[in-house]
Formats: sequence, structure tokens, C-alpha cells
Amino acid sequence: QVQLVESGGGLVQAGGSLRLSCAASGRTSSSYDMGWFRQAPGKEREFVAVINWSGGSTYYTDSVKSRFTISRGSAKNTVYLQMNSLKPEDTAVYYCAAGSDRFYSQKFDYWGQGTQVTVAS
Repeated sequence: QVQLVESGGGLVQAGGSLRLSCAASGRTSSSYDMGWFRQAPGKEREFVAVINWSGGSTYYTDSVKSRFTISRGSAKNTVYLQMNSLKPEDTAVYYCAAGSDRFYSQKFDYWGQGTQVTVAS
């Protein structure tokens, strides 16, 4: 079992930045691919970004490319999402996810509880 705990959400003005963190614990969590998803009110959860277990490969949804950066900590069991140039449409609950060999499918096994990001116009 893997536990995921997100932090770093909050309220920010449009054009501002936030950095989300996700700490993973449990067996083999440092060898898992990890991703970020988000769900806005009244909308389905959508994929945001994914990073492979080593940190060597990343992939983003088009709407956040060049604004968001996903990375892993040196111990590999923490993943970050640096969000710059935030827009009101980025407002959502952001979820961290993890799983083995999930980089291409983005169908993860483990999920965090979510952290709220609100971007004011």
C-alpha cells in the first residue's frame, strides 16, 4: 500500500505561482511513476502531468505546457508541481497519483486526498 499526501495549495492572484508537493510513503513508492490530476467544480477529473520513476521523463497536458513543471525530489518519493503564470481556469482540486509502470497509460493505482488551488482574476 502507498500513501500520498499533497500540500501547497492555496489562493493566488492570476499570473502568480504556487508549488504543490506530494509525499509518498509505503512499499516501493520511490520506484513508482507519479502524476498530477485536477478536478474543477462540475467537471471531470483531468490529467495534468506525469513523471516516470527516475525523473528522467515527463509529459504534460497541452493547457499547462510551458507554465507547469513536474519534478521529483532526490529521494524519489516526493513529487512537485511548480505552477507559474496561473490562470483562473487552473482553479481546481489537485490530486497526486502513483503507480508502477503507469507513465504511458496514466491510470494510477494510488491517490492522495487532494489540495485546493484557487486562482483569483
